[in-house]
Amino acid sequence: MRIPQRTSAYLWGAFLGAVALAIVGFSWGGWVTGGSATRNATAAAHDAMVAALAPICAERFRGQPDAMVKTDALIKTSSWDRASVIEKSGFATMPGSKAADLDVARACAEILTTSPTPKS
Repeated sequence: MRIPQRTSAYLWGAFLGAVALAIVGFSWGGWVTGGSATRNATAAAHDAMVAALAPICAERFRGQPDAMVKTDALIKTSSWDRASVIEKSGFATMPGSKAADLDVARACAEILTTSPTPKS
């Protein structure tokens, strides 16, 4: 069996084409590795959970008898400490959980301070 003379050039061309395709695919084509896909999916799921639970936390906070006073106190609290206040209040702890999620507490505090309950 004879191998054509230019086989080496064809193999090098195929190899370099495959490398170029991989570079273009991962850079501009949107290709990701399995690990990146898993990290992205985990982050998206956590963000969706926070988006779903923060309004529940805010409604529970607003449902307490002295909500107006506590909302005013929360607004006057430093923006760095608001999530801690919500976390300590227990409203960011969802049923079935043992501890509050800090991201839910932050989002809840953001909701409460940007759109507080109207004064009656």
